[in-house]
Amino acid sequence: MTPSISSLWLVVVDMQVIFARPDSPWATPGFADAAAGITRLLPAFGERVVHTRFVAPEQPAGAWVDYYKEWPFALVGPDDPDYDLVPELAGDGHPVISGTTFSKWGAGLAEATEGGTELVLTGVSTDCCVLSTALAAADAGAHVRVVADACAGLSEADHQRALATMALYQPFLEIVTVADVLAEAAR
Repeated sequence: MTPSISSLWLVVVDMQVIFARPDSPWATPGFADAAAGITRLLPAFGERVVHTRFVAPEQPAGAWVDYYKEWPFALVGPDDPDYDLVPELAGDGHPVISGTTFSKWGAGLAEATEGGTELVLTGVSTDCCVLSTALAAADAGAHVRVVADACAGLSEADHQRALATMALYQPFLEIVTVADVLAEAAR
């Protein structure tokens, strides 16, 4: 049985300045389209929305040391303006969970989503943080819907490959559209 929309949580993954700014080394093509899809979804979820933010660790460890050697511009504090949510999503009163890993799934997000059993994921990038969060949440037993047209990848090909990979995880993961979610909300 499909749960009603009133039991679902919208998780908005990493809609941050660092991925939106065209001159950023981490600019995500399609960011504006993903943001438009998210904006259409927000009213259907009311207070059942959680934002996530990727932030650099204070002191990278393990493979993250080499990662930040490749991306030293990003090794800044969590209060750096690049790590802010984009203005159209910032300050909306919804909780914000910050994490230093690609996956934002963990105790904080589970708690913020009241156990995280029914999640609707949106955001960037499909082929990194969305994928990592979706797989970790599904592995923990959550039912995850990834909204394809409210996500964006580092390229359209990467976006499509990530969606195809996540589709392999049915029934834990479903790939849906904004229209699918809004139709469910209208029932």
